[in-house]
Amino acid sequence: MSEPDYTAPEMAQTSPYDERLLLAQRTDSEINQAVLQPMMQTGKGFWALVTILSLIVAWGMYAWGYLIYWGVGVTGKNRPVYWTLFITTFVFWVGISHAGTMISAVLRLLKADWRRPITRGAEAMTAFALLMAALYPLIHLGRIWKFYWMIPYPNNRLMWPNFQSPLMWDLVAIFTYLIGSSLYLYLALIPDMAMARDHTGSWRYKLYRVLALGWRGTEGEWHKLHRALGIFSVAIIPIFLSVHSIVSWDFAVTIQPRWHSTIFAPYFVIGAVYSGLAALASILVVVRRSMRLQEFLRAEHFDALGKLVMIAGMAWVYFWFAGFIVEWYGNEPVVRELIQEEVAGKLAPFFYLQMSANLIPIVLLVFKRVRTTPALLLAATLLINVGMYTERALIVIGSLQRNDIPFNWGTYRPTWVEVSIVAMTFAGFALLYTLFSRIIPFVPVWEIKEGRLRYTMRRIGRLLVPTAAELD
Repeated sequence: MSEPDYTAPEMAQTSPYDERLLLAQRTDSEINQAVLQPMMQTGKGFWALVTILSLIVAWGMYAWGYLIYWGVGVTGKNRPVYWTLFITTFVFWVGISHAGTMISAVLRLLKADWRRPITRGAEAMTAFALLMAALYPLIHLGRIWKFYWMIPYPNNRLMWPNFQSPLMWDLVAIFTYLIGSSLYLYLALIPDMAMARDHTGSWRYKLYRVLALGWRGTEGEWHKLHRALGIFSVAIIPIFLSVHSIVSWDFAVTIQPRWHSTIFAPYFVIGAVYSGLAALASILVVVRRSMRLQEFLRAEHFDALGKLVMIAGMAWVYFWFAGFIVEWYGNEPVVRELIQEEVAGKLAPFFYLQMSANLIPIVLLVFKRVRTTPALLLAATLLINVGMYTERALIVIGSLQRNDIPFNWGTYRPTWVEVSIVAMTFAGFALLYTLFSRIIPFVPVWEIKEGRLRYTMRRIGRLLVPTAAELD
Protein backbone atom coordinates (compact mmCIF):
# COMPACT_ATOMS: atom_id res chain seq x y z
CA MET A 1 0.00 0.00 0.00
CA SER A 2 1.40 3.37 -0.97
CA GLU A 3 1.80 6.05 1.67
CA PRO A 4 -0.76 8.88 1.69
CA ASP A 5 0.32 12.20 0.26
CA TYR A 6 -0.27 15.03 2.71
CA THR A 7 1.28 17.81 0.66
CA ALA A 8 -1.01 20.81 0.40
CA PRO A 9 -1.62 21.34 -3.35
CA GLU A 10 -2.72 24.93 -2.95
CA MET A 11 0.63 25.85 -1.39
CA ALA A 12 2.79 23.90 -3.82
CA GLN A 13 2.32 26.37 -6.65
CA THR A 14 2.38 29.58 -4.66
CA SER A 15 5.18 29.40 -2.13
CA PRO A 16 8.71 28.08 -1.88
CA TYR A 17 8.05 27.53 1.83
CA ASP A 18 5.35 24.86 1.38
CA GLU A 19 7.61 22.25 3.01
CA ARG A 20 7.35 24.04 6.35
CA LEU A 21 4.86 22.39 8.64
CA LEU A 22 3.53 25.59 10.20
CA LEU A 23 2.74 26.96 6.73
CA ALA A 24 0.87 23.87 5.53
CA GLN A 25 -2.75 24.62 4.66
CA ARG A 26 -4.62 21.96 6.61
CA THR A 27 -7.88 22.33 8.50
CA ASP A 28 -8.10 21.44 12.18
CA SER A 29 -10.24 18.38 11.47
CA GLU A 30 -7.76 17.13 8.86
CA ILE A 31 -4.89 17.48 11.35
CA ASN A 32 -6.89 15.62 14.00
CA GLN A 33 -7.63 12.78 11.60
CA ALA A 34 -4.03 12.58 10.34
CA VAL A 35 -2.77 12.13 13.92
CA LEU A 36 -5.47 9.76 15.18
CA GLN A 37 -5.61 7.45 12.18
CA PRO A 38 -2.10 5.88 12.64
CA MET A 39 -2.97 5.13 16.27
CA MET A 40 -5.77 2.83 15.17
CA GLN A 41 -3.61 0.80 12.77
CA THR A 42 -2.30 -2.21 14.69
CA GLY A 43 -1.63 -4.89 12.11
CA LYS A 44 0.28 -8.18 12.29
CA GLY A 45 3.65 -6.44 12.25
CA PHE A 46 2.75 -4.38 15.33
CA TRP A 47 1.60 -7.40 17.34
CA ALA A 48 4.60 -9.45 16.22
CA LEU A 49 6.89 -6.69 17.52
CA VAL A 50 4.98 -6.47 20.80
CA THR A 51 5.21 -10.26 21.21
CA ILE A 52 8.97 -10.38 20.59
CA LEU A 53 9.65 -7.48 22.96
CA SER A 54 7.41 -9.04 25.62
CA LEU A 55 9.28 -12.35 25.40
CA ILE A 56 12.62 -10.58 25.86
CA VAL A 57 11.23 -8.74 28.89
CA ALA A 58 9.90 -12.01 30.33
CA TRP A 59 13.29 -13.69 29.92
CA GLY A 60 14.99 -10.73 31.56
CA MET A 61 12.59 -10.93 34.50
CA TYR A 62 13.47 -14.60 34.88
CA ALA A 63 17.17 -13.69 34.90
CA TRP A 64 16.51 -11.03 37.54
CA GLY A 65 14.62 -13.56 39.66
CA TYR A 66 17.53 -15.99 39.23
CA LEU A 67 19.91 -13.27 40.45
CA ILE A 68 17.74 -12.51 43.49
CA TYR A 69 17.48 -16.20 44.41
CA TRP A 70 21.13 -17.14 44.01
CA GLY A 71 22.75 -13.77 44.76
CA VAL A 72 24.98 -11.42 42.79
CA GLY A 73 27.62 -14.12 42.55
CA VAL A 74 25.89 -15.41 39.41
CA THR A 75 27.00 -12.23 37.60
CA GLY A 76 30.50 -11.52 36.33
CA LYS A 77 31.30 -9.21 39.24
CA ASN A 78 34.67 -9.85 40.80
CA ARG A 79 37.44 -8.01 42.57
CA PRO A 80 38.09 -5.19 41.68
CA VAL A 81 35.33 -4.79 39.05
CA TYR A 82 32.30 -4.35 41.30
CA TRP A 83 30.43 -2.03 38.92
CA THR A 84 29.65 -3.82 35.69
CA LEU A 85 27.14 -3.72 32.83
CA PHE A 86 24.42 -2.76 35.31
CA ILE A 87 25.97 0.59 36.19
CA THR A 88 27.12 1.11 32.59
CA THR A 89 23.55 0.75 31.34
CA PHE A 90 22.23 2.82 34.24
CA VAL A 91 24.42 5.75 33.21
CA PHE A 92 23.39 5.23 29.58
CA TRP A 93 19.65 5.39 30.36
CA VAL A 94 20.01 8.47 32.54
CA GLY A 95 21.88 10.11 29.66
CA ILE A 96 19.19 9.18 27.13
CA SER A 97 16.56 10.85 29.32
CA HIS A 98 18.15 14.28 28.94
CA ALA A 99 16.99 14.90 25.37
CA GLY A 100 13.37 15.31 26.41
CA THR A 101 14.12 18.21 28.70
CA MET A 102 16.49 19.71 26.16
CA ILE A 103 13.85 19.68 23.42
CA SER A 104 10.78 20.53 25.48
CA ALA A 105 11.89 22.87 28.23
CA VAL A 106 14.92 24.66 26.79
CA LEU A 107 13.52 25.11 23.29
CA ARG A 108 10.10 26.08 24.68
CA LEU A 109 11.72 28.89 26.63
CA LEU A 110 13.68 29.92 23.52
CA LYS A 111 10.40 29.86 21.52
CA ALA A 112 11.82 27.62 18.80
CA ASP A 113 8.77 26.69 16.72
CA TRP A 114 10.39 23.73 14.96
CA ARG A 115 10.27 21.78 18.24
CA ARG A 116 6.46 21.58 18.27
CA PRO A 117 5.88 18.25 16.44
CA ILE A 118 8.64 16.39 18.32
CA THR A 119 8.14 17.51 21.91
CA ARG A 120 5.86 14.63 22.91
CA GLY A 121 8.19 12.01 21.49
CA ALA A 122 11.06 13.60 23.42
CA GLU A 123 9.11 13.84 26.68
CA ALA A 124 7.95 10.21 26.42
CA MET A 125 11.52 9.10 25.79
CA THR A 126 12.60 10.91 28.97
CA ALA A 127 9.94 9.22 31.09
CA PHE A 128 10.55 5.71 29.75
CA ALA A 129 14.35 6.02 29.90
CA LEU A 130 14.12 7.13 33.53
CA LEU A 131 11.88 4.16 34.33
CA MET A 132 14.55 1.84 32.96
CA ALA A 133 17.31 3.70 34.82
CA ALA A 134 15.35 3.51 38.08
CA LEU A 135 15.48 -0.30 37.93
CA TYR A 136 19.26 -0.47 38.13
CA PRO A 137 19.82 0.72 41.72
CA LEU A 138 17.34 -2.02 42.71
CA ILE A 139 18.98 -4.64 40.46
CA HIS A 140 22.46 -3.70 41.61
CA LEU A 141 21.34 -3.82 45.25
CA GLY A 142 20.86 -7.60 44.93
CA ARG A 143 18.75 -7.96 48.06
CA ILE A 144 15.85 -5.98 46.66
CA TRP A 145 13.72 -6.48 49.77
CA LYS A 146 16.13 -4.06 51.51
CA PHE A 147 15.47 -1.24 49.03
CA TYR A 148 13.90 0.96 51.71
CA TRP A 149 17.37 1.43 53.22
CA MET A 150 18.03 3.85 50.35
CA ILE A 151 15.13 6.10 51.36
CA PRO A 152 15.99 8.97 53.76
CA TYR A 153 13.48 8.46 56.54
CA PRO A 154 13.70 8.23 60.38
CA ASN A 155 12.96 4.73 61.65
CA ASN A 156 12.11 3.12 64.97
CA ARG A 157 15.76 2.52 65.88
CA LEU A 158 16.64 6.15 65.09
CA MET A 159 19.01 4.95 62.38
CA TRP A 160 19.13 6.95 59.16
CA PRO A 161 20.30 5.55 55.84
CA ASN A 162 23.84 6.33 54.76
CA PHE A 163 23.85 9.77 53.15
CA GLN A 164 27.32 9.05 51.75
CA SER A 165 25.98 6.21 49.62
CA PRO A 166 25.71 6.96 45.89
CA LEU A 167 22.64 4.69 45.79
CA MET A 168 20.73 7.22 47.89
CA TRP A 169 21.88 10.12 45.71
CA ASP A 170 20.75 8.28 42.59
CA LEU A 171 17.41 7.33 44.12
CA VAL A 172 16.58 10.92 45.09
CA ALA A 173 17.84 12.41 41.82
CA ILE A 174 16.13 9.94 39.49
CA PHE A 175 12.76 9.93 41.21
CA THR A 176 12.72 13.73 41.45
CA TYR A 177 13.45 13.93 37.72
CA LEU A 178 10.95 11.16 36.92
CA ILE A 179 8.12 12.83 38.84
CA GLY A 180 8.87 16.22 37.28
CA SER A 181 9.17 14.80 33.75
CA SER A 182 5.98 12.74 34.08
CA LEU A 183 3.98 15.76 35.25
CA TYR A 184 5.48 17.84 32.45
CA LEU A 185 4.51 15.18 29.90
CA TYR A 186 0.99 14.83 31.27
CA LEU A 187 0.26 18.57 31.38
CA ALA A 188 1.00 18.90 27.67
CA LEU A 189 -1.16 15.83 26.97
CA ILE A 190 -4.42 17.19 28.41
CA PRO A 191 -5.70 19.18 25.37
CA ASP A 192 -4.92 16.28 23.02
CA MET A 193 -6.65 13.85 25.38
CA ALA A 194 -9.75 15.99 25.06
CA MET A 195 -9.38 16.04 21.27
CA ALA A 196 -9.03 12.23 21.19
CA ARG A 197 -12.01 11.90 23.56
CA ASP A 198 -14.21 13.81 21.14
CA HIS A 199 -13.16 11.76 18.09
CA THR A 200 -13.05 8.18 19.38
CA GLY A 201 -15.34 5.65 20.99
CA SER A 202 -15.32 2.38 22.95
CA TRP A 203 -12.52 1.90 25.50
CA ARG A 204 -10.49 4.74 24.03
CA TYR A 205 -13.27 7.22 24.77
CA LYS A 206 -13.43 6.06 28.40
CA LEU A 207 -9.66 6.28 28.80
CA TYR A 208 -9.33 9.70 27.18
CA ARG A 209 -12.31 11.02 29.14
CA VAL A 210 -10.53 10.24 32.40
CA LEU A 211 -7.16 11.57 31.23
CA ALA A 212 -8.63 14.81 29.82
CA LEU A 213 -9.76 15.89 33.32
CA GLY A 214 -12.85 17.55 31.91
CA TRP A 215 -10.90 19.83 29.58
CA ARG A 216 -13.19 22.12 27.56
CA GLY A 217 -10.70 24.49 25.99
CA THR A 218 -11.84 27.68 27.70
CA GLU A 219 -9.66 30.76 27.82
CA GLY A 220 -9.03 30.26 31.54
CA GLU A 221 -7.90 26.65 31.01
CA TRP A 222 -5.48 27.65 28.26
CA HIS A 223 -4.08 30.43 30.44
CA LYS A 224 -3.48 28.03 33.33
CA LEU A 225 -1.94 25.41 31.04
CA HIS A 226 0.54 27.84 29.51
CA ARG A 227 1.42 29.22 32.91
CA ALA A 228 1.99 25.73 34.33
CA LEU A 229 4.13 24.67 31.36
CA GLY A 230 6.17 27.85 31.69
CA ILE A 231 6.82 27.17 35.38
CA PHE A 232 7.75 23.55 34.70
CA SER A 233 10.05 24.56 31.84
CA VAL A 234 12.04 26.80 34.17
CA ALA A 235 11.97 24.46 37.18
CA ILE A 236 12.99 21.28 35.36
CA ILE A 237 16.18 22.69 33.79
CA PRO A 238 18.14 22.78 37.10
CA ILE A 239 16.89 19.24 37.78
CA PHE A 240 18.03 18.22 34.30
CA LEU A 241 21.52 19.57 35.02
CA SER A 242 21.72 18.17 38.54
CA VAL A 243 20.64 14.58 37.78
CA HIS A 244 23.58 13.63 35.58
CA SER A 245 25.91 15.70 37.75
CA ILE A 246 24.87 13.51 40.69
CA VAL A 247 25.43 10.40 38.57
CA SER A 248 28.92 11.68 37.76
CA TRP A 249 29.61 12.26 41.46
CA ASP A 250 29.04 8.53 42.01
CA PHE A 251 32.41 8.25 40.30
CA ALA A 252 34.15 11.55 41.02
CA VAL A 253 33.92 11.43 44.83
CA THR A 254 35.87 8.16 44.94
CA ILE A 255 39.66 7.85 44.91
CA GLN A 256 39.60 5.46 41.95
CA PRO A 257 42.15 6.53 39.30
CA ARG A 258 40.55 8.31 36.30
CA TRP A 259 37.34 8.84 38.26
CA HIS A 260 38.57 11.37 40.81
CA SER A 261 38.08 14.33 38.48
CA THR A 262 36.37 17.70 38.80
CA ILE A 263 35.40 17.75 35.12
CA PHE A 264 33.15 14.70 35.37
CA ALA A 265 29.92 16.67 36.04
CA PRO A 266 29.94 18.83 32.86
CA TYR A 267 31.46 15.95 30.89
CA PHE A 268 28.62 13.62 31.88
CA VAL A 269 25.96 16.27 31.23
CA ILE A 270 27.15 17.06 27.72
CA GLY A 271 27.60 13.35 26.99
CA ALA A 272 24.01 12.81 28.12
CA VAL A 273 22.74 15.55 25.80
CA TYR A 274 24.76 14.09 22.91
CA SER A 275 23.49 10.54 23.32
CA GLY A 276 19.95 11.66 24.18
CA LEU A 277 19.52 13.85 21.12
CA ALA A 278 20.95 11.09 18.93
CA ALA A 279 18.53 8.55 20.43
CA LEU A 280 15.61 10.93 19.88
CA ALA A 281 16.54 11.38 16.22
CA SER A 282 16.71 7.59 15.77
CA ILE A 283 13.31 7.08 17.40
CA LEU A 284 11.66 9.82 15.35
CA VAL A 285 12.94 8.32 12.11
CA VAL A 286 11.53 4.90 13.04
CA VAL A 287 8.19 6.25 14.27
CA ARG A 288 7.85 8.51 11.23
CA ARG A 289 8.16 5.51 8.94
CA SER A 290 6.11 3.01 10.96
CA MET A 291 3.21 5.39 11.69
CA ARG A 292 3.34 7.32 8.42
CA LEU A 293 3.81 10.70 10.05
CA GLN A 294 5.71 12.25 7.14
CA GLU A 295 3.28 15.16 7.18
CA PHE A 296 4.39 16.20 10.67
CA LEU A 297 7.98 14.95 11.02
CA ARG A 298 9.61 16.70 8.10
CA ALA A 299 13.06 17.42 6.77
CA GLU A 300 13.07 20.79 8.55
CA HIS A 301 12.78 19.07 11.93
CA PHE A 302 15.48 16.48 11.22
CA ASP A 303 17.73 19.23 9.89
CA ALA A 304 17.42 21.26 13.11
CA LEU A 305 17.75 18.18 15.31
CA GLY A 306 20.81 17.04 13.36
CA LYS A 307 22.44 20.42 13.96
CA LEU A 308 21.84 20.09 17.71
CA VAL A 309 23.38 16.61 17.69
CA MET A 310 26.42 17.90 15.81
CA ILE A 311 26.94 20.82 18.23
CA ALA A 312 26.54 18.53 21.26
CA GLY A 313 29.08 16.16 19.69
CA MET A 314 31.61 18.94 19.28
CA ALA A 315 31.15 19.92 22.93
CA TRP A 316 31.61 16.27 23.97
CA VAL A 317 34.89 16.11 22.04
CA TYR A 318 36.15 19.20 23.86
CA PHE A 319 35.33 17.86 27.32
CA TRP A 320 36.74 14.43 26.52
CA PHE A 321 40.00 15.97 25.32
CA ALA A 322 40.16 18.29 28.35
CA GLY A 323 39.87 15.31 30.71
CA PHE A 324 42.29 13.16 28.74
CA ILE A 325 45.05 15.76 28.49
CA VAL A 326 44.97 16.40 32.25
CA GLU A 327 45.37 12.66 32.89
CA TRP A 328 48.18 12.44 30.36
CA TYR A 329 50.13 15.34 31.86
CA GLY A 330 49.53 14.02 35.39
CA ASN A 331 51.47 10.88 34.38
CA GLU A 332 50.39 8.85 37.40
CA PRO A 333 51.55 5.20 37.10
CA VAL A 334 48.06 3.64 37.36
CA VAL A 335 46.52 6.17 34.97
CA ARG A 336 49.38 5.63 32.53
CA GLU A 337 48.73 1.89 32.69
CA LEU A 338 44.99 2.41 32.05
CA ILE A 339 45.66 4.67 29.07
CA GLN A 340 48.12 2.19 27.63
CA GLU A 341 45.59 -0.61 28.12
CA GLU A 342 43.00 1.40 26.19
CA VAL A 343 45.23 2.63 23.38
CA ALA A 344 47.33 -0.47 22.76
CA GLY A 345 46.10 -3.22 25.09
CA LYS A 346 43.10 -5.50 25.43
CA LEU A 347 40.70 -2.57 25.58
CA ALA A 348 42.00 -1.01 22.36
CA PRO A 349 39.15 -2.32 20.12
CA PHE A 350 36.59 -0.72 22.43
CA PHE A 351 38.54 2.53 22.63
CA TYR A 352 38.78 2.89 18.86
CA LEU A 353 35.14 1.87 18.47
CA GLN A 354 34.20 4.61 20.93
CA MET A 355 36.22 7.29 19.16
CA SER A 356 35.23 6.38 15.61
CA ALA A 357 31.53 5.92 16.48
CA ASN A 358 31.43 9.32 18.19
CA LEU A 359 33.59 11.33 15.77
CA ILE A 360 32.50 10.06 12.34
CA PRO A 361 28.84 11.12 12.78
CA ILE A 362 29.93 14.66 13.71
CA VAL A 363 31.68 14.96 10.36
CA LEU A 364 28.72 13.42 8.52
CA LEU A 365 26.17 15.72 10.16
CA VAL A 366 27.95 18.76 8.77
CA PHE A 367 26.23 17.95 5.46
CA LYS A 368 22.59 18.90 5.12
CA ARG A 369 21.87 15.87 2.97
CA VAL A 370 22.79 13.56 5.85
CA ARG A 371 20.67 15.56 8.32
CA THR A 372 17.59 15.60 6.08
CA THR A 373 17.76 12.03 4.76
CA PRO A 374 16.05 9.80 7.36
CA ALA A 375 18.05 6.65 6.54
CA LEU A 376 21.41 8.45 6.74
CA LEU A 377 20.41 10.29 9.92
CA LEU A 378 19.30 7.00 11.49
CA ALA A 379 22.63 5.35 10.68
CA ALA A 380 24.62 8.28 12.10
CA THR A 381 22.63 8.57 15.34
CA LEU A 382 22.61 4.82 15.99
CA LEU A 383 26.38 4.87 15.58
CA ILE A 384 26.58 7.67 18.15
CA ASN A 385 24.76 5.64 20.77
CA VAL A 386 26.95 2.62 20.11
CA GLY A 387 29.93 4.90 20.74
CA MET A 388 28.42 6.47 23.86
CA TYR A 389 27.51 3.10 25.38
CA THR A 390 31.07 1.92 24.74
CA GLU A 391 32.38 5.12 26.33
CA ARG A 392 30.33 4.46 29.49
CA ALA A 393 31.59 0.86 29.57
CA LEU A 394 35.20 2.03 29.39
CA ILE A 395 34.62 4.55 32.18
CA VAL A 396 32.88 2.08 34.48
CA ILE A 397 34.43 -1.29 33.68
CA GLY A 398 37.72 -0.33 32.04
CA SER A 399 38.81 2.01 34.82
CA LEU A 400 38.03 -0.49 37.59
CA GLN A 401 40.37 -3.16 36.21
CA ARG A 402 43.42 -1.24 37.46
CA ASN A 403 44.03 0.51 40.80
CA ASP A 404 46.85 1.49 43.14
CA ILE A 405 47.31 -2.10 44.40
CA PRO A 406 48.74 -4.24 41.57
CA PHE A 407 47.88 -7.59 43.19
CA ASN A 408 44.24 -6.45 43.19
CA TRP A 409 44.03 -6.01 39.41
CA GLY A 410 41.51 -8.05 37.52
CA THR A 411 39.31 -8.40 34.44
CA TYR A 412 35.60 -8.74 33.84
CA ARG A 413 33.40 -10.90 31.63
CA PRO A 414 29.60 -10.62 31.75
CA THR A 415 27.42 -13.68 32.29
CA TRP A 416 24.09 -14.52 30.68
CA VAL A 417 22.35 -13.03 33.72
CA GLU A 418 23.71 -9.54 33.15
CA VAL A 419 23.24 -9.65 29.39
CA SER A 420 19.63 -10.84 29.80
CA ILE A 421 18.76 -8.11 32.31
CA VAL A 422 20.33 -5.39 30.16
CA ALA A 423 18.45 -6.71 27.11
CA MET A 424 15.27 -6.65 29.22
CA THR A 425 15.57 -2.91 29.83
CA PHE A 426 16.20 -2.14 26.14
CA ALA A 427 13.22 -4.29 25.15
CA GLY A 428 11.13 -2.76 27.94
CA PHE A 429 11.88 0.74 26.70
CA ALA A 430 10.97 -0.21 23.13
CA LEU A 431 7.79 -1.96 24.31
CA LEU A 432 6.61 1.02 26.35
CA TYR A 433 7.32 3.37 23.47
CA THR A 434 5.54 1.11 20.97
CA LEU A 435 2.40 0.90 23.12
CA PHE A 436 2.54 4.62 23.88
CA SER A 437 2.56 5.48 20.17
CA ARG A 438 -0.69 3.55 19.64
CA ILE A 439 -2.54 4.86 22.70
CA ILE A 440 -1.45 8.49 23.00
CA PRO A 441 -1.33 10.98 20.07
CA PHE A 442 2.37 11.00 19.21
CA VAL A 443 2.22 14.47 17.68
CA PRO A 444 1.05 17.32 19.96
CA VAL A 445 -1.84 18.57 17.86
CA TRP A 446 -2.61 21.62 19.97
CA GLU A 447 0.98 22.85 19.75
CA ILE A 448 0.96 22.57 15.96
CA LYS A 449 -2.33 24.44 15.71
CA GLU A 450 -1.03 27.10 18.07
CA GLY A 451 2.12 27.48 16.00
CA ARG A 452 0.13 27.83 12.78
CA LEU A 453 -1.64 30.88 14.24
CA ARG A 454 1.69 32.69 14.30
CA TYR A 455 2.59 32.04 10.66
CA THR A 456 1.07 33.56 7.55
CA MET A 457 2.28 34.22 4.01
CA ARG A 458 2.75 37.90 3.22
CA ARG A 459 3.33 39.25 -0.26
CA ILE A 460 6.13 41.79 -0.61
CA GLY A 461 6.38 42.84 -4.23
CA ARG A 462 6.59 39.64 -6.23
CA LEU A 463 7.70 37.50 -3.30
CA LEU A 464 5.70 35.50 -0.78
CA VAL A 465 7.43 35.80 2.58
CA PRO A 466 6.51 33.89 5.78
CA THR A 467 5.60 36.23 8.62
CA ALA A 468 5.59 35.24 12.30
CA ALA A 469 3.54 37.07 14.91
CA GLU A 470 4.22 37.06 18.64
CA LEU A 471 1.58 35.30 20.76
CA ASP A 472 1.02 36.12 24.43
